[in-house]
Amino acid sequence: MKGCAAIVTGSSSVVGIGAETAKLIASRGCNVVVNYVTNHDGAEETVAACRAFGVDSFAVKGDVAEDDDCRRMVKEAVDRWGQLDVLVNNAAVTKTVPQADLAGLTAQDFHDIFSVNVVGNFQMTRAAAPHLRASGDASVVNISSIGAFRGNGSCMAYSASKGALNTLTISLARQLAPEVRVNAICPGGLLGNWTRKIMDDEAYQRRVQEAETNFPLRKPVMPTDVAKVALWLIEEAAVMTGEAFRMDAGQHLS
Repeated sequence: MKGCAAIVTGSSSVVGIGAETAKLIASRGCNVVVNYVTNHDGAEETVAACRAFGVDSFAVKGDVAEDDDCRRMVKEAVDRWGQLDVLVNNAAVTKTVPQADLAGLTAQDFHDIFSVNVVGNFQMTRAAAPHLRASGDASVVNISSIGAFRGNGSCMAYSASKGALNTLTISLARQLAPEVRVNAICPGGLLGNWTRKIMDDEAYQRRVQEAETNFPLRKPVMPTDVAKVALWLIEEAAVMTGEAFRMDAGQHLS
């Protein structure tokens, strides 16, 4: 990957999937755009961590739900490096409600979540596509969720959006082959900043205990685990495209 150029959306949460992926691909010699919406300090911390590996990295503020922002992010990367080889679509939003509270979700919630989790991924990939195709051996990695397969009553709109993202992944893989591979990772049983944001301390500890007691592999999935799979898809999975990989420490077997 040395000398390649990448954009990782939603990569400002210092120990989140996006930031861990940005740092890992930087460690392989890839220049990285770190994207954020509000967390400028976190983005700059991720940039500094990437630069420590001797690559170029910079932060770009942008909302993937806004097509102009997507096009600007891609333009800034290409203007700086003359190429774009990797796109990791990690930016996502959610809303949680009690499991039985169907009335707690509104149509606007669905619109807001789909605009980032589905339309945002599409817009980023569309903006990047000409440059990814020019690369000749490019990779798009969409960060999905095990919720795409299992559903989730408390995160219904989020799970539905990730199901749509998996279908979008297949469609983009068909559209962009043979120059670009497009795959998705579907984490479940995940711990990290994202989980902390949507769970109180008691619920978080229950998640830890559930993973260590009930998951077949007896451990949770961490952002670094997801980053390693993303790197493998980018670097090694030369004959794989249109796949959605479950990554949940065996939770789906429980």
